Amino acid sequence: TANLYRPTKLRESMPGILICHSHHNPKTEGELQDMGAVWARAGCYVLVMDQLGHGERRQHPFRTSADYDGSFKVSRQDYYFRYNVGIQLHLVGESQIGWMVGDLMRGVDVLLQQPHADAERIALLGSVAGGGDPVAVAAALDRRIKAVVPFNFGGPQPETTFPLPEDAELHFNYVGGGSWESTRNLRRSAGDGFLPWTIVASVAPRRLLYAHEFSWDQPSDPVWKRLVTVFEMYDKRDNLSSLKGFGRVSLTSKEASHCNNIGKYHRSQIHPAFKRWFGIDGVDDEFRERRDAQKLHAVRDDSDGKVVALLPMHRAALAIADRQLLKVREGLQVRDGRRDILAAWSKALGGTASQTEVGNGKGTKPQVTSVSGDHFRVIRFSLNPERKIYVPGILLLPSDSTSQRRPVVVAFAQSGKHKFLAERADGIAQLLEAGIAVCLADLRGTGETAASEYRGRRSNDTGLSSSELMLGGTMVGSRLEDLLTVVEWLKSRREIDRESIGVWGDSLAGVNGAERPVDVPLGIDDEPKHSEPLGPTLAVLAGVYDEDIRVVLSRGGLVSIRNTLESQFVHLPHDFVVPGAIGSGDLPDLAALLAPRPLRVDGLVDGTNRRATSKSEWRPAEGQTVRLNPAPLTESVEWLIETLKP
Repeated sequence: TANLYRPTKLRESMPGILICHSHHNPKTEGELQDMGAVWARAGCYVLVMDQLGHGERRQHPFRTSADYDGSFKVSRQDYYFRYNVGIQLHLVGESQIGWMVGDLMRGVDVLLQQPHADAERIALLGSVAGGGDPVAVAAALDRRIKAVVPFNFGGPQPETTFPLPEDAELHFNYVGGGSWESTRNLRRSAGDGFLPWTIVASVAPRRLLYAHEFSWDQPSDPVWKRLVTVFEMYDKRDNLSSLKGFGRVSLTSKEASHCNNIGKYHRSQIHPAFKRWFGIDGVDDEFRERRDAQKLHAVRDDSDGKVVALLPMHRAALAIADRQLLKVREGLQVRDGRRDILAAWSKALGGTASQTEVGNGKGTKPQVTSVSGDHFRVIRFSLNPERKIYVPGILLLPSDSTSQRRPVVVAFAQSGKHKFLAERADGIAQLLEAGIAVCLADLRGTGETAASEYRGRRSNDTGLSSSELMLGGTMVGSRLEDLLTVVEWLKSRREIDRESIGVWGDSLAGVNGAERPVDVPLGIDDEPKHSEPLGPTLAVLAGVYDEDIRVVLSRGGLVSIRNTLESQFVHLPHDFVVPGAIGSGDLPDLAALLAPRPLRVDGLVDGTNRRATSKSEWRPAEGQTVRLNPAPLTESVEWLIETLKP
């Protein structure tokens, strides 16, 4: 959905300007209307689009305060729902910024299709607050874009300390930081070296207007120095310019150049550059003739005034997922199908050691202490699977331990070993009484190594997960490596029978009942509970990658990753994201690879963290034990004992 502004009288040769709005407002916002009208009156085509998830393309039903019986931030829902959109697109191997960039490229198509459009004068403007990110990427990839104005991307941000320190060249954060804002945290950007400033520089030798919403410390900005060097390499220094606002983001609108998209103060610095580069002259930026937002809506049937329904993004992603799964399952019917699915998951997980050296303990420097109790013996350990990463855990051995090697169950959950001990104490006692050792480990970022208890959109865990994606990995892949390291360490212990190892992955999270609404705005005080599928999923993955694992118990996991695309409401943590997971084979496909080793799956939930109502998606794992509702803990543990003991 978009609005195309054009002069009443067409000219012989006309520039085209494409404007990407901020996350504050869609295409109908006043500053966007002003820019459309002002530049159209100066002889340009101006296209203002709704970005994915915004305006008429919003991915939620909360348009007004009347759409939900409770307090919520109406104007922020388009922005907040980027979180869900980003997660869902990652799971099918896509990205939110990728789809936005694709839309911008289609916008260039529209401009070039207009009568008398000049292909050598196409400019792309990215507004403050998130508009600069996709336009910088689009300009780097699409050489039809002859000039780009990306606000607040590539260099110092509105939140950056001002002025910059003298040693900014050495210590500036060129990579950026992980957060839930998915358009900025480009996957593999840090690992593969396409940092924000290099994306911006990639427009050279075409034209770049390096734009800052507030005050800018040009002399100390190390990114500016790099941009100058790049353009000078092409002998095109005149194609690089800059603009800046005034004040700081923390000041009032009277003290600083705040704007919703691109304010008049900023535009006054764009006009000279466009005149120099493209001959756009006669701009009257005093003109203002704003229309009611309803008049600018695009998807209406003129015959009866009804809004035309747009395909929701999650439905489009679901169609992609189904095509991907069909291909995966067809591949499993041919030779090397198993090898292909393992290779695909290894790549999706982000280079975990499991793809080559399955938990071989490389880099492990165990620190072990032992304490004897009345009923069992406790061995405390800390493993070091990766530089500066430590995995603490405990190994519980039956008190009557003899020289014979014991079976062992490795148990884990997102909540960590202490909560596992507290909430699964009866099951652990059952195992010990049956002569089976129990190992509880805090995989990185869980239990005593967790950043905080809060696990939502704005959590530290989301920031860590986003940073891991930027580095080219995933938190699931890193935690799988930790788990396999623990299993390998146990194989080396004289107390453990390496041929009788089981894994028990559990979720200790509460489930949303049928009476609890899950289709609610984001950012409310009482958000629905989110699932914790890490433990149940890692249990299956560990069994797939380490064939020495004899039995797998998975409790409280997702009915499928595909199911998270059934609704635009997704209640699971960001650090479960594995880009391309569905196209690598869904959870039932992984489970099928465990055969003939026994697997038990208990208590499945859907993407909204309600009890799953169908297990039809588990047909690929036919023959394994799959229960929709959670079995009594005693029953699950008895199954573990029966299948694990010789």
